[in-house]
Amino acid sequence: MLGLPRPMPDAPVSTRRYALTVEGAAPALSALAFFFMMVAYYIIRPVRDQLIGALGSQSLPLFYGVVFVVMLLLMPVFGMLVAHFRRRKLLGWSYSFFILCLLAFVPAFVAQDRIGARELGVVFFVWVSVFNLFVVSLFWSFMADIFSSGQARRVFSLIALGGMAGAIFGPLVTKLLVQVIGVAPLLLVSALALSLSLALLLRLSDRNERGPGNRGDEAIGGSLWAGVKELWSRPFLRYMALLMLFGDGIGTLAYALVADYAKANFADTVARTSFYNDLDLATNLLGAVLQLSVTPWLLVRHGAGWGLVLPSLVNLALLLGVALLGGGSVTFFGLGMPPLLAVMLVITRGFAFGMTKPAVDALYTRVPRETRYKGKNFIETAVWRFGDLVITNVVSGLRALGWGVSGLALLGAGVAALAAVVSRRAGWSSDLVPEGQARAGNGETPPA
Repeated sequence: MLGLPRPMPDAPVSTRRYALTVEGAAPALSALAFFFMMVAYYIIRPVRDQLIGALGSQSLPLFYGVVFVVMLLLMPVFGMLVAHFRRRKLLGWSYSFFILCLLAFVPAFVAQDRIGARELGVVFFVWVSVFNLFVVSLFWSFMADIFSSGQARRVFSLIALGGMAGAIFGPLVTKLLVQVIGVAPLLLVSALALSLSLALLLRLSDRNERGPGNRGDEAIGGSLWAGVKELWSRPFLRYMALLMLFGDGIGTLAYALVADYAKANFADTVARTSFYNDLDLATNLLGAVLQLSVTPWLLVRHGAGWGLVLPSLVNLALLLGVALLGGGSVTFFGLGMPPLLAVMLVITRGFAFGMTKPAVDALYTRVPRETRYKGKNFIETAVWRFGDLVITNVVSGLRALGWGVSGLALLGAGVAALAAVVSRRAGWSSDLVPEGQARAGNGETPPA
C-alpha cells in the first residue's frame, strides 16, 4: 500500500473504504496520468528544441520575452478559472484546450519549410512553454490537493516516477517514429497521450470528491491576483520564487550553451531532434534512478527540505567542474566522453526532476488551497519565464563582452551556492504548517 497510514479499525466504514482507495487507487491513477502527460510533452519537446537548434541561442531572448508577456496576460485568466470553477471543470477545460492546439499545429509543421523556422519557432516555443508550465503545475496542485503532507512525502516520488517513465518512453517513441512518419504526425500521438491523461485525472477527481466530508472540489474563490499578492506576504513563497530564479538561471545557462553546440554540430532537422531526444532520454533515466533510490529515502527520513538542498550542492560541484575543465569533450582513460556541457545539462535536469520537484510539491501540501493553486502557479509560470527572459539576455550580453564557457560556469557556481542557502531556509520556513497537521484538500492546521 505504498507505506501510507492505514485506517483505524474502529473508523467508520465509509472512512475506511475511502482511506483504502487513497492508499491503493489514487497513487496508481496519479502515476499513470502523469506517465501519459509526460509522454505527450516529451514527444513535442524535441520538436520544439530542433527549432531552437536551427537558430542558436541568440534567438532565446526573443522567444523567452514573448513567453513572459503571454504568461502575464494569462495569469488573471487562470486566476479567474481557479476562483470560479470547480476542480473537475478546471482540469477538463485546461487540458482540452491544449489537446485542440496540438491538432491545430499539425498542418503548420507540414508546411515548416515554407513558414520558416523562426516564425514557426516563436509560436510553437511559446505554446509549448505555456503547455508545459500550466499543465504540469496544475497537475501537482491537484496532487497537493488530494494528498496530505505525510502521504505526499511517501507517494510523490512514486508518482513522479510515473512521469519519469513517461519522460523516458516519450523520447523512445519519438526516436522510433520520427524516422518513419516525420515530425508533424508526432503531434497527433502527443494529443492522444494527453487525452488519456485527462481521462485518468477526471476519474481521480471523481473518486476524491466522493470521499467522506471532502470539500476539495469546491471553487476556491478569492482574488484573481491572489498568487501575486501572496508572494509578498508569505516567506515560503518568496523562498520558492528565489529558488525558481536560481534554478532557472543554471538551467537556462546550460540550455543556451547546448543550443550553440547543437547549431555548430548538427546541420539538419532530424539530426538535431535526435540529439535533443538523446539528452532527454539520459536526463530521465537519471531522474528515474533517483526516484527509485535516494529521493524516497531522503524525503521520508530527513524531510522535504533536504530534497532542495542536495541538488543545489550537486549543481555547485558540476559548475565548478565546467569552470575548471571547459565545456567540450574530454578523454577519460583513453575513451572519448560526451561534451561536459551536455553532461552538466543532463545531471542538473535529472536532479531537478528526480529530487527537487517531488520535494517542492510535498512542501506545497503544507499551505492553504488558494496558495497551492494561485501562488504556486504564479511562481511556476510567470516567475519562471521572467527568469528565462532576464537570464538569456544576461548570457547574451556576457557572450557579446567576450565571456566564455568557463567564466559563465563560474558565475553559475555562485548562483548555485546562493540556491543552497535559500533551499535551507525554504524547507524549514516558519509559515509552513507543521508536519502531520496539514490535511489533504486543506493544507491548514486542523482544529484542536
